[in-house]
Amino acid sequence: MPSAAPPSTEQPADRPVKQPPAAERVYSHVKRAVLDRRYEGGTLLTEGELAQAVGVSRTPVREALLKLEMEGLLKLYPKKGALVLAVSAQEIADVVETRLLVEEFAVRKAVPAPPALLARLEELLAQQRREADDGDLADVAVTDRCFHAEIVQHAGNQILARLYDQLRDRQLRMGVAVMQAHPDRVAQNITEHAEILDHLRAGDAEGAAAAVRRHLGRVGSLVRGEDR
Repeated sequence: MPSAAPPSTEQPADRPVKQPPAAERVYSHVKRAVLDRRYEGGTLLTEGELAQAVGVSRTPVREALLKLEMEGLLKLYPKKGALVLAVSAQEIADVVETRLLVEEFAVRKAVPAPPALLARLEELLAQQRREADDGDLADVAVTDRCFHAEIVQHAGNQILARLYDQLRDRQLRMGVAVMQAHPDRVAQNITEHAEILDHLRAGDAEGAAAAVRRHLGRVGSLVRGEDR
C-alpha cells in the first residue's frame, strides 16, 4: 500500500477582513459622532459629506440616516440633509427622573450585593480612573453608564433592565456634555461612584440609595446648566 501523504504544513493565505455593510458603517460613524458630541445639536449633515467621510455611495447613507431619525437623534430634511437634534430641557428632566426611579429601586434590590457585582463595579471604577487620566471623555461616559447599568442588571428585574437600556444614548450624550462643560465633574463622578460602591459593600441599602439620589441630583443640575 502506498504510504499516506504527510499532513500539509502550509498555512492558509490571509483572508481580507470582511467589512460590515456600508449602511452599518455609516450608522456607526454618525451615531458615535453624535454621542461623542463631535456632531453637536444643530449641526446639518449632508449625504455627500457623509458618503465621502465613510467612503460609500449615497444610498447606504440615506438608509443609515433614516434609522437614526427613528432613534430620535436626527431630523431629515429632503434635499438638504439631516439635522442633529439638540437635547431638550424636557428630555433632560425626563431622563433624570426615570433614572432616579429605576436606579434607587435597583440599588436597594442589589443589597446584599453578590461578590461578582462588587468585583465588577471595582473593575469599572478602576477603568474609569484610567480613562480619566487619558482624558478620553467619550470612554469615561460609556464606563460611567456601565457602572450604573451593572447595578440595574443585578436588581433581577429584566423588564426594568430593558427600560433602562432605552436610556443609553441619551445618557451618553448628556454625560459627555456635562464633562466637557465641567471638567472637574469627571473626578467627582468617580468619587460618587466609589461612595455608592462603599455602601453596597457594607450592605447598606438606604445609604446606597441616598448616594445614588445625590449623585443623579448633581448630574441633573449640571446638565440643566445649574452650577451646583
